[in-house]
Order: sequence, then C-alpha cells, then structure tokens
Amino acid sequence: MNHRLAAPVGITATGQCFPPKVVTNDDLAQILDTNDEWIRSRTGIRERRWVEPGTGASQLGAPALQQALDARGLKASELDLLVVTTVTPDTLFPATACRIQERVGASNAFGFDLNAACSGFLFALTTAASMVAAGAARKAAVVGVDIMSTIINKEDRATAVLFGDGAGAVILEQVDPGYGILDFEHRIDGSGGEFLFMPAGGSLKPATAETVANKEHTIHQAGSEVFKNAVREMADNSRLLLDRNGLKGEDLALFVPHQANIRIMDAAAKRLELDPARMMVNIDRYANTTTATIPTALHQAREQGRLAKGDLVILSAFGAGFTWGSTLLRWAC
Repeated sequence: MNHRLAAPVGITATGQCFPPKVVTNDDLAQILDTNDEWIRSRTGIRERRWVEPGTGASQLGAPALQQALDARGLKASELDLLVVTTVTPDTLFPATACRIQERVGASNAFGFDLNAACSGFLFALTTAASMVAAGAARKAAVVGVDIMSTIINKEDRATAVLFGDGAGAVILEQVDPGYGILDFEHRIDGSGGEFLFMPAGGSLKPATAETVANKEHTIHQAGSEVFKNAVREMADNSRLLLDRNGLKGEDLALFVPHQANIRIMDAAAKRLELDPARMMVNIDRYANTTTATIPTALHQAREQGRLAKGDLVILSAFGAGFTWGSTLLRWAC
C-alpha cells in the first residue's frame, strides 16, 4: 500500500553549510598509500571538506538551518519542530537538536535527534512531515549533519578517503494538494549491522584506553557487502515507488541518491532505467557526508535550476544498520 501522509506536506526551503577546509585526493596521498586516480576510479571523489579540530555538528547544522529559514523568510521563533539526524553528535547528550535550537534561537520549537546512519535524513523527513500533516506542528525543520572526519581512521585508506563533513537543512510545511511527499518506503535489517559499524563508544563497549589504542572508535566497513546491498536495496526500493504510483524512470525530473560511491549511484540509476543526466551528483566535491548528502544535493539542485514546481523527484539512501529508504515527492515550490 502507498504510505501517504494525512495532509500534503512538502519542502519549502533548503540550506547547507560546509567547512572551508578542502582536502584533495593528493593531500591524502601524502599520508596514505593511495593516489588521485585510485580514489576517483573507485569512488568518484576528488575532494572533500573537513572541519578543524574542536568543531561540533551543531556548528555546521545551525548555519545550514539559518540559510533555509532566511530563504523561506521565516524567523527561527516560528519553528514548531526541529529534527536533527546525525551519527556524530556534539555530545551523546544533550541532543544536538537542543544545541542547534539554541544557536538559531528557535525558542518555540521542540525537537530531538534521530540516528539511522546514511538513511537518517529520509527517516527524519517522513517523521517530521507526518507530524506536520497531523497538525502537531505547522513549520518543521530537518537538519542532516555529520562530522565524519572525527570518526574515520586516517590510516585506513579503504575508509579514510570516503568521507567528508557537512550539513543540509530543509523546511517542511503543508502545501497544495498533489504536491510534497507522495509516497515513501523505509526499511531496516539488523543482520547487516556487522558490515558497517563503530565497535566502541556505546554502552555495550564503553571507551577505555584499550579501545582508543585499537582505533575502535572509528568506522569499520566490509565494503563489498555494503556495496552489493546498497545497489540492490536503493534500486529495488525506488522501483517499488515508481511501480505502485504508475510511473517510469523517465517521469522523474531528478533522482537524488545518497552520495556514498559513484559506482553504487550509477548502478542504481541504471536499474531504474534513468537518464544519467537526471541523477544529482555532488560526491566528487564533498564525498560521503552521511546524513547531509541528500539535503545538500537538494539545495545545490535548486541553486543550479534543476528543480521546478511540479517536478517528480525520488530521494534514496542506504546506510549502516542496515537501513534504507526512498521517498517520492512532487516539488512544491
């Protein structure tokens, strides 16, 4: 069955924030056994942004949200709800949503953090949109932000080259009938947890001198397992939305996949029989920013004039957990 909201809710503004420091593939080749050609051919990445030490997620998330608020002409005090999705919070508690709320002055909003790894933005989007559709909030914001440079092992070329830091934000409001989020499908499968995870730092394995020395507070990934599952689930889930809404790939104005690896993205687009020109790509400049990839890609698509009111768009992601999901929307602004 279609997962429809109780009332039409859509994205009415977007924003983004990246740190100024650019780290190129050549920069990484100075500290790793790698080179620009190896990284580009396997990932599609040529550079990424990394924060300076001591920068928290809220310090990128707040400017991204402020940009979205300014684009919509809203005061922060007009927000009712703020959902922040991240795997790199400023602190385990209080929630990063509280820190961003304070930074922007969203004095009338309640909020919380949501963790679904790379699928987090899509899960947060439908969670917040459902609350707006139900009348529990009128104006909501979703911020996807991650500081991945703080949890990568910079001695591991298999993962160190993949990730960047960034934040993206959207404003959600009720929109005209027929616009906004039309359908979505989200899934989780905990049996995939062993293939992409951070071993220590939680209640199961608290931090010790040993866990730090063993680099257990960094990303551990079985790349081939993640790759094959990501291609299958992103493509199949997106195809499901097309089929049950009587659509074909050619009906889409834009496909916005999670920016994890250009080969995963290309394979998913091919299985959807989608014109590659209709796929949004920014992985070459920003790498995998986890929960920030989709909202920043949407923001850049708007800036590039690739989105117009009425356009059909699919957003699709896959991440640790395993988590995955897709969202079909008709652009509302």
